[in-house]
Amino acid sequence: MVSNPTMNRSQTHQAFWQTQARQVSRRVNLAWWLETLGAPLLVCSLLGAAAVLVLRNRIPDISPSIIAAASGGVLLLLLIICWWIAAQRFEKPDRSMVRLEATMEMKNALSAASAGVAPWPAPVTKAEAGLRWHWPRLILPPLASLALLAAGIFVPISTANDVPTAPEQPQAWKQIDASLEHLAKEELVDEKYLEETRKKLDELRAQKEDQWFNHSSLEATDSLKKEHRSEMDRMERDLDRAEKALESLEKNKGGDKAESERQANEFQQALQGLQNGAMKPNAELLEKMKQFDPANMGQLSKEQMEQLRQNLQKNREGMKNGPGQNPGDDWSDELLGNEEEGKNGKGRGKKGDKPGDGPGKGGVDRGPGHDPGVLGEEKDGLETGDLTGIESKDLSRALPGDLLQLQDTEHEVDKGASGISQGGNTGATGAGGDRIWRESLDPDEQRTLKKFFE
Repeated sequence: MVSNPTMNRSQTHQAFWQTQARQVSRRVNLAWWLETLGAPLLVCSLLGAAAVLVLRNRIPDISPSIIAAASGGVLLLLLIICWWIAAQRFEKPDRSMVRLEATMEMKNALSAASAGVAPWPAPVTKAEAGLRWHWPRLILPPLASLALLAAGIFVPISTANDVPTAPEQPQAWKQIDASLEHLAKEELVDEKYLEETRKKLDELRAQKEDQWFNHSSLEATDSLKKEHRSEMDRMERDLDRAEKALESLEKNKGGDKAESERQANEFQQALQGLQNGAMKPNAELLEKMKQFDPANMGQLSKEQMEQLRQNLQKNREGMKNGPGQNPGDDWSDELLGNEEEGKNGKGRGKKGDKPGDGPGKGGVDRGPGHDPGVLGEEKDGLETGDLTGIESKDLSRALPGDLLQLQDTEHEVDKGASGISQGGNTGATGAGGDRIWRESLDPDEQRTLKKFFE
């Protein structure tokens, strides 16, 4: 069987143009699909990012793989739906062949060849269908969608389980709390006072958080702080008076009766102050003080007296060493922590300093308490030496200020009387201030001066 070269050539030409028509058809259909997909992809990406944020907020431990799988499933479903919608506008290869012959100005040669009324045109180097990709319109929707999904996955957010932190309370509240805790721990005062003070503090805390630092709240806080500190100072003074009176009574036992009565009265006044104050000692100490009778000291043993005195001293020291009770201290020092104290207790220094180095706490017998090096370490003074004059050897080149000569001499003092010429060259000795300036005035000036001092 002999093959026909003309027929083979015609089939080759037909296959070429049909292939070009199918390629153009695929490009057009892909463009329609992407056009249909753009807007829904942006909307779904926005909704998906919001959904991811909600999931991360509600379920903080959700796995990223679950988010990726869900996003992929939604994207696949969206692609299928958009393809089905765009398929209604897809272009067939026959229509694409018409587009080719129109763009290449082939005068219906391809259509005639498809109908079998004309031979297929010869293949060309490049078949042109007149189509161009609009890249910004093509790329922007997918990039925007990817950015939205990435934001939903990676943007830091709070979780629903996070408990909102309350704002920082006023420092004075912390100071009062620290003081009440110290008094309760050491069992220094009556429990009733602690409960009442805590109740007042809780009333301040019960305000709305945005009102904690308004004028009325701060004023009430300052008033409570001053009242509490005043009560602590008063109780410390009364305990000190009672302790000193008890010590004096013990030393003066069997001695001066008047002095004993005075000290007994001092003890009773201190006891009365402790009973009547808002802040009272613990019930045990107060009861022992009530049972003490200075008139019957002989019936008490030395151990009982010493025990009572030690209890007074313990309570007094507890009040004195409480937060904010040291002279010159701010209560915040107790809360924020002090630097290492000097070994002799007179200064706060850094590690490695000698005892007492660093700023002290001040006081009437301890100086101001400020740090002499608060502006930095002091530098060693410059060794300037002694000032000496430079003697000029060549006086012809001397300048103003040059030292010409040094000589030791003594003043010549005229020890004779100072004479003032009066009326015809008569010498008269002045007296006191007259010798200096009064006799040098003219008569009018003397009268004015005398009238002034009358």
